[in-house]
Amino acid sequence: MQLTGVRRWWAFAVLCLGNLMIVLDMSVVNVALPSIKADLGFSDASLVWVINAYLLTFGGFLLLGGRLGDLYGQRRLFLIGLVVFTLSSLACGLALSPAALIIARAIQGIGGAISSAIALSLVISIFTDPEERAKAMGIFGFIMAGGGSVGVLLGGLLTGINWHLNFLINIPIGILVFIFCLYLVPNLKGVSHGETLDYWGAISITASLLLAIYAIIGGNDVGWTSIQTLGLLAGAVVLFGAFIWLESRVEHPLVPFSLFRLRNLTVSSIVGVLWAAGMFAWFFIAALYMQLVLSYSPEQVGFAFLPANVIMAIFSMWLSAKMVMRFGIRIPIGIGLGLAAVGLFWFAHAPVEANFWIDVLPSMLLLGLGAGMAFNPVLLAAMSEVPPDESGLASGVVNTAFMMGGSLGLAILASIAAYQTDSLLQSGLDQIAALNGGYHAAFIVGGIFAAIGAALGAFALREVATHGHAHVV
Repeated sequence: MQLTGVRRWWAFAVLCLGNLMIVLDMSVVNVALPSIKADLGFSDASLVWVINAYLLTFGGFLLLGGRLGDLYGQRRLFLIGLVVFTLSSLACGLALSPAALIIARAIQGIGGAISSAIALSLVISIFTDPEERAKAMGIFGFIMAGGGSVGVLLGGLLTGINWHLNFLINIPIGILVFIFCLYLVPNLKGVSHGETLDYWGAISITASLLLAIYAIIGGNDVGWTSIQTLGLLAGAVVLFGAFIWLESRVEHPLVPFSLFRLRNLTVSSIVGVLWAAGMFAWFFIAALYMQLVLSYSPEQVGFAFLPANVIMAIFSMWLSAKMVMRFGIRIPIGIGLGLAAVGLFWFAHAPVEANFWIDVLPSMLLLGLGAGMAFNPVLLAAMSEVPPDESGLASGVVNTAFMMGGSLGLAILASIAAYQTDSLLQSGLDQIAALNGGYHAAFIVGGIFAAIGAALGAFALREVATHGHAHVV
């Protein structure tokens, strides 16, 4: 069934709402961590797993989720992922112990990964006209790029009432999305005709991703050269090697390597890794800076992100698509990520006694502008050369690139911030000034990631045809 007219946009709205709920959960919990720690009795070491358990399984299951949608029907798998995510959100909200919350968060990540990987390919399936697709991807891009900072805003407001609401708010949203999805989203058959899942490929790549992310998020605590970290990374490399060996020998591989001969998918994935590393620096490090250095309340941190969200929404939903139709994909990516880099460098000069209007707001505006401008063309570039029967998998590849970039980037930046803070403390600076210096170092490296992404996007991508203009190299 091919959707027509306004029904397409209603189906799209349902997919957007479902994806927003999932993306929000990456950052909505951040500002609630102190309340969760006090209420459930977390230790400092275990508290980070409220975030990490979700990142670990989300990043690990994206590729598998996308491929399952291609094989067994995208709507069916989207709904399965949605049910898992919603039920585990209920378990998170009702958790009475640290272990219960961490286990529920891990299951939540699996459900989120399956639905998130398939949502993008469903959008591609629904919109075939280049102009409509560019507009839809702009809105979808805002949700993926802006969801993190919207999550900080929402998390601040909900935590001010009760931290349990950060999870329980997903229940009515999940139920609504499920009901409307049954009526509005087309029940497309699996598009990879007659194929079965490459089980060994799925097990090896999922295990490799899980080990790699676990090593990365634990490296800061146990040491990057510790036996645990090096052993986990070695295990991830061995499993990845096994995955490549398996994929070259099976008839229907989980990841056809021909996908990576598509220049735009490969370059977009690398840009996604670099950009996610910079964006996670913004969501996480900026929120920490405002709470721990500037002593903002959770609500104040949330409102500080509001101007960036408004600008990001305006650009993503209205102006970004027009820029793509007018200039192609490379110019918006180059300028957008360049502005994001400047925003991060600006944050790197924010003092201990920062003035919001001079030191915080300009950075927020630049980052909102850059993200709103660039995310849509990055997604369009990634999916531009992909055949329909591999759109779910390609969506999983791009999502995995963003997720791995976020996890890896956050681990690296947190490690840099901690190292610099310790060095400054030993040199005699007080705690607040040392923390600020550590955050500065993290912002600079995040800015460098964004700047490299800008250069790759501007010069390495192949232009795609957009509404009568064929911006092709």
